[in-house]
Amino acid sequence: MSSAWAAPYEVEPDVDGELELFGLMEEGTLSAESWAALVALRRVGVEPERATRDTLHSLPGLTYAQVDAWLRARDSGDASAFLTEAEARRLAPFLVGEDAGRVTGDARLLTAFALSDSRGPPVALQMRAGGLRGLRVGVLAVWARRKVGTPRRDARSRALVVEAPGSAVLLPKFHARWTGTRASVLVGTYRLGFGQRLTLDTTALPSPEGVLPDDGVRPPGALERECLLTSSACDEDARDADITPDFRWDEAFRGIAGSVRGALGSGVELTLTGFGSYQGRSVRRSEVLDRGGCSSDACAAPEVLVVGARREKLRASSLPGVFREWAGGGNATLAVSPRARLGVTGWGARPGFAVEGAVLDFQPGARYPAGGGFGAVGVDAAWGAGPVDVFLELSRSFDSVPGAGGGWAALQRTVVSGVGRELEVSLRYYGRGFVNPYSGATSGADVLEGQRVRNELGVRLRYLHRDVDAWRFRGQVDGWTLPSDGVVEGTAGLTRLRASARVDVLAWAWLQPSLRLDARVSGAGLSTLCAGVERDEDAEPEEVAACSNGGRQGATARVRSVLSERVEVVAEYGHARVVETQARWDGRALVELKLRPAESWRVGGRVQWKDEDLAERTRLRQEVRTTVDLRWSVLEGTTLRGRYAWVVDLKDARTARTPPDAPRHLFQLDVETRF
Repeated sequence: MSSAWAAPYEVEPDVDGELELFGLMEEGTLSAESWAALVALRRVGVEPERATRDTLHSLPGLTYAQVDAWLRARDSGDASAFLTEAEARRLAPFLVGEDAGRVTGDARLLTAFALSDSRGPPVALQMRAGGLRGLRVGVLAVWARRKVGTPRRDARSRALVVEAPGSAVLLPKFHARWTGTRASVLVGTYRLGFGQRLTLDTTALPSPEGVLPDDGVRPPGALERECLLTSSACDEDARDADITPDFRWDEAFRGIAGSVRGALGSGVELTLTGFGSYQGRSVRRSEVLDRGGCSSDACAAPEVLVVGARREKLRASSLPGVFREWAGGGNATLAVSPRARLGVTGWGARPGFAVEGAVLDFQPGARYPAGGGFGAVGVDAAWGAGPVDVFLELSRSFDSVPGAGGGWAALQRTVVSGVGRELEVSLRYYGRGFVNPYSGATSGADVLEGQRVRNELGVRLRYLHRDVDAWRFRGQVDGWTLPSDGVVEGTAGLTRLRASARVDVLAWAWLQPSLRLDARVSGAGLSTLCAGVERDEDAEPEEVAACSNGGRQGATARVRSVLSERVEVVAEYGHARVVETQARWDGRALVELKLRPAESWRVGGRVQWKDEDLAERTRLRQEVRTTVDLRWSVLEGTTLRGRYAWVVDLKDARTARTPPDAPRHLFQLDVETRF
């Protein structure tokens, strides 16, 4: 996933588990990109005594000036004053200790369910262990109740068919990694990224530095319809019933990766990284093109039938294991200091569709380019002196799309950092022909033919200012234009703007007010050309079509009151004017209470109201969500986290275009143990 709003994050979260981070994303405090980065950072862990400059800067709330001061103190043997007591407590979930030379690890058991579920809940188990002779292993096991089979071609009907969805125990991720003094090797599933994330990055981290083991899993999202077939194939109860979806995960690279580094002279170090991968990948049904039944690129996606007494159409959007991808590449980085380096990255991939008897390819709007192999090569550099750091990456993508062949992209960042303050200015250009499904570079939220990092010329300014125990300010302005036509002819020059600012007053524990302003303008200058472009129903929540218009301007006021070490109260209200096909006013409010009755117990309660059109109650999202969170340290090293949510749909049943949902009772459970 591309990152539209990279670190520093929207807030500096004071939470200790992934379930709490997920709650911040649900309520809109964190974006999906920030949530992914923070979860990845927590799973990887930061070891302060050995972490690099860029890794330390990835921690929420730290500037390069703070990190440089810490590195100087660490090199001199006195790093005791790196973090204040409050910072150490806030960052504790992301920090890990030094390898003690004994076996250590952790295990997490996750589940989620709703009272409306007609079958058992989904379950996920993450386990990691290691510490002896530099070896660490990890695994992700999942019990899925609605797994769709791999598609195959039916010789008689020549249609794509799958087995009926059913239950299965899956082992989607595993890894074993050996780390030595100057080298490391990983076998299994992994993520990797380099430079400014332009040529290659799948880590979700703001500053990736090579290969990371991957055992990540995403919690189930909103309830979905129980029946995965067309409505006519389901009985009436299943047709209207909702169910908790299964756990989901990103399909990482799978194979082998390794790195080696060595000194070339005084202060000069060369790091070489290589990887090879063979992974089965899923795609949305709408992204598949059946060339056996159609010779044009404008053909509709093939229908998929479910094997049974009656062959019915599959309604699920994602098809697992449709193609197998061979991928490989590497990176070479020459570092002359912690702030100066030069790197080269290159990789290539070739998909092979796994459906025998079918001639399949990707639709023009798919995430992956059609026609065969694809890849990218790039050069990145970094240099810093005093308060200034400059970063640059140039990249060229390659693909087999007839009449295309790839394109150019460039990303440049300048960061000026001081104690408690940091300013960043970044410039970016992504050509229309730049098609790179494994780029994680900063981009706008618009999508062109499945790609966010494409057809964009933009600038972003970001500023962070903190006066310890007094106030904190963070602001960002991001503007971009389309250098070439998008999905609609004549849209070159269409401009978008996103801006946000937040100020928090921290002087008094019992009264900490904050104010957030945000604005989004889409389609400025050429908005009438985009009037008929529809949004992709399968797109991510923050993604928009590459040709769309409208805007949003909003303000949110928040008050936090820490009454004692054991009691905290939060109240928030937000109001926004939204322009899409027509203008409307949205509202949201939140009241939250956090209690800590004992050292081993934390209890939180929240009531949140959202209304996406204050003038009527017939079509958009209008609900009240009441949430109770529980954290209990059962034993030393073992923590139980639970969440209950009661969601009430406020739409008027007499006039709503679709009947309002029945009240929903949702549960999530996370048991984590460390040893």
